[in-house]
Amino acid sequence: MAYEIEDQETQYCFPDINSSCVKEKRSSQGYIIIYLFASLLSAWTVFLNLLVIISISHFKKLHTPTNMIILSLAVNDLLIGVVMPIEAIRQTETCWYFGNIFCGLYLLFISLLMSASLSNLVLIAVDRYVAVCHPLLYPQKITITKTLMIICLSWVWLSAYSIALLINNGYFDTSHRSDECYGECLAIISFSWIITDLFMSFMFPCPLIMMLYLRIFYVVHQQVKVINSLMKGGKCVTEGSVKRKSESKAALTLGIIVAVYMLCWIPYYICSLIVISSTAMIVIIWAVYANSALNPLVYALFYPWFKKTAKLIVTLKILQPASSLSNICTQH
Repeated sequence: MAYEIEDQETQYCFPDINSSCVKEKRSSQGYIIIYLFASLLSAWTVFLNLLVIISISHFKKLHTPTNMIILSLAVNDLLIGVVMPIEAIRQTETCWYFGNIFCGLYLLFISLLMSASLSNLVLIAVDRYVAVCHPLLYPQKITITKTLMIICLSWVWLSAYSIALLINNGYFDTSHRSDECYGECLAIISFSWIITDLFMSFMFPCPLIMMLYLRIFYVVHQQVKVINSLMKGGKCVTEGSVKRKSESKAALTLGIIVAVYMLCWIPYYICSLIVISSTAMIVIIWAVYANSALNPLVYALFYPWFKKTAKLIVTLKILQPASSLSNICTQH
């Protein structure tokens, strides 16, 4: 009986502080499930994206403008994998034990990574649009140097935007939001910023990506029809035609990545505008994080070069002399 009374007592994040938040009670099985899931997902995400990063960075055959954007996306996904354990602590313990300053920095980092995911997908869509719809202009307009510059500028812009969002909502003020209890780290944003962020992070880039891919898939369909008709007619298929077919396959693969992103993120954006249970929101948030673990699986399923480079990395053959010059097939 004494145990039952003690178990029913209210638990606080910081019992010695009067304004402490109440700690939400969970069953021991709940703690184990959440921490085990987060640990496995984090390790999986970091490992697979690290394979992508090493592959593109090490093998010179993979140094293309498109792969530079994929590299940026992989770095972003790897960093999301790194912060998953912190998010697990925040969601499971329902208490923030690391102070207000680190809370602001953590929210800044998360905001930046989430925005960068979509930014990279926009860059991929533009890259594929030019490659498929304007193949003659692609080598001149899209170079590795220009691509790297645009990637860096996008990261700088997103960092500035994330800082502005958090500063305007008081997240770097140690005394911000006096109505909050002590030991809480939540992204409470004003309605005007919610609308702004919804437009910047969803309503503008997502339709843009979809319009570009609709155009890409239309052109792809027309090109494949022409190439197939030439092959059936026994006519010689030029190297340019084969390359266009390769670009079409690349566009399809990257389109699948965009589709996976949409499936993971659309529920989150919808639920951010309505009131739902905390449990449902936690599930939706982890679905968003899981997107970073799914992207490398798409590469593994559809990119022959990723399967080959992953095998070379795991078997440590990349340590051999001149391994960076290995003949890695870049055909998609």
